[in-house]
Amino acid sequence: MPTTLSRAEIRDKVAALGPWFHNLDLAGVPTAPEHFLGDYPRVKWRRFADALPADLTGRSVLDIGCNAGFHSLEMKRRGAARVLGVDFDDAYLAQARFAAEVTGLDVAFERLSVYDVASLGERFDLVLFMGVFYHLRHPLLALDLVREHVVGELMVFQSMQRGSTEIEDVGEDRSFWSTDGFDRPGWPKLHFVEHRYAGDPTNWWIPNRACVEAMLRSSGFEITAHPEAEVYLCRPAGPPAGEGAVHPARGAGA
Repeated sequence: MPTTLSRAEIRDKVAALGPWFHNLDLAGVPTAPEHFLGDYPRVKWRRFADALPADLTGRSVLDIGCNAGFHSLEMKRRGAARVLGVDFDDAYLAQARFAAEVTGLDVAFERLSVYDVASLGERFDLVLFMGVFYHLRHPLLALDLVREHVVGELMVFQSMQRGSTEIEDVGEDRSFWSTDGFDRPGWPKLHFVEHRYAGDPTNWWIPNRACVEAMLRSSGFEITAHPEAEVYLCRPAGPPAGEGAVHPARGAGA
């Protein structure tokens, strides 16, 4: 059941738990009304929400990098039997747990690094992996681990992108002496951020579109839909290129 807290009590708790990156509506109290991206993430969610199953009855959902839980709560509203949100930031998890309390939605939240998803020992029908990729020191490793250990049927992937949106067919192989393609706009590029981007020291890599799609394929995913500029729906499609993840799978006792 939704919380019995008054609006004033909710407002005080929202302030105490701030600042918030997700602007949630908690019983009429917005958590980030001055967000620089507007009503975020709802304004972006509306662009691709219809591409996801409207009825998740009986399904399990894992939200990696859940932040304050906006998408986790939306999945529960669609009837998912089990929703687990994981994040490595205790402040975000406290916000997410409070949002679940206020809305009365049964969503679990745990502190977990994406590199340790193997410890869950479970595959989920739907995995949300949004707004995380560019914060990772080891993004391809993370994709390999997510594919290897937790994606059951479908993954929703989203990443900030910069650079060209062109896609170039770079072929299966190139000669060592072939150097003419690397500067073209459609070549897959992963831009490295040594210090900060947008004031955030955890923004490490910013891909262009060609890079996102190539890395998803390389990790063993098939892109089945591209409903929004930065959003992809993917299904497991076989083993990753090369030998896959080199990170050891950590079991529950690790």
